[in-house]
Amino acid sequence: MSSNHTAKSPSARITRRFVAMACAIVACLPTVALANPQIVVDVNSGQVIAHEDAFRKWYPASLTKLMTAYTTFKAIRSGELSLESIVVMSEKAAAQPASKMYYKPGSKLTLDSALKILIVKSANDVAVAIGERVGGTLDNFVARMNADAQSLGMTSSRFVNPNGLPGKGQYTTARDLAVLAVALRRDFPEYAGYFALEGINTGKKEYPNYNLLIGRFDGADGMKTGYICASGFNQVSSATRNGRTVVSVVLGADSLGARADISAELLQRALTTRGPGLRLESLAPYGAGRDTVADISAEVCNPQARKVRSEGRDEAGRMKLLSPYIHEMGRPPRTVFAGLIPGSEPPAKKPETAGANEIANVPIPKPRPTF
Repeated sequence: MSSNHTAKSPSARITRRFVAMACAIVACLPTVALANPQIVVDVNSGQVIAHEDAFRKWYPASLTKLMTAYTTFKAIRSGELSLESIVVMSEKAAAQPASKMYYKPGSKLTLDSALKILIVKSANDVAVAIGERVGGTLDNFVARMNADAQSLGMTSSRFVNPNGLPGKGQYTTARDLAVLAVALRRDFPEYAGYFALEGINTGKKEYPNYNLLIGRFDGADGMKTGYICASGFNQVSSATRNGRTVVSVVLGADSLGARADISAELLQRALTTRGPGLRLESLAPYGAGRDTVADISAEVCNPQARKVRSEGRDEAGRMKLLSPYIHEMGRPPRTVFAGLIPGSEPPAKKPETAGANEIANVPIPKPRPTF
């Protein structure tokens, strides 16, 4: 770290505790490098409270959906559409890999429901459907995402899709994601509630928020999680106490629990610290090799690492959290409706009916002529 950096203690303490737990379980099998990009910022002042490897290029994974939300919010504000506008699931959207809602092509939902699903369920099919609705075409929407990113000063970010699925040329940094998170909180306070939802329900099924801080960390009110093998477990978090809001970015953690623990440590430090620090826009690029996009697939997606993560869950399958600042929710998550417009889902295709001379599409043998 340079002289502008603060001590590594928040992430280091949590990482050491997680690794110690893993070692006790699996004879200290290697997981992921201890150094991970991270930053925590005061939203109102723009003051950077702590940062580490903040300019190292990283795969955003589903944190990309924060950029999708920002571009969508801009379109709503400009009058192009509203929260009641209809989003239609296209063939291309429906074909996206999971995580997804598995809606059939032609299914319809309001933009309001689509945004809730985007943030809470992180559905890749819905992200593409939103992009097509806002941009007219997917390519146009991605171009708008990149234009918005540049206008915000996200100088080390490039997006190739609205959902964060692996794609050549897609990358960001912890610093740029902090810029985006601050802009979402400052520019669109009316939409802050989307990021604080504990869960959604479609009328048929409930989905809790993947952000393990919501409802468990005092003041937690956002924002988004993401994961692909190449990026590890990423999280952008926000919390508000006594009228003060801070946002943190953690990239490359080795589990759901680890990213929540590190995020909680950063947020707690920021909410209880008021020391001098650089403003976010004044933070100068630093770090060797920062222009190469990191790929930690080998460390994150191997059998040993998966076993450590599996052993890090309790008997109910819940991730064990180590931060003293995270407490049990003690109740089921509160959910809000986010689903298809009733009656809009296309009916299931009926099997072809048998013809007059067929049974189950198998021709009926004709009798041989008599001799």
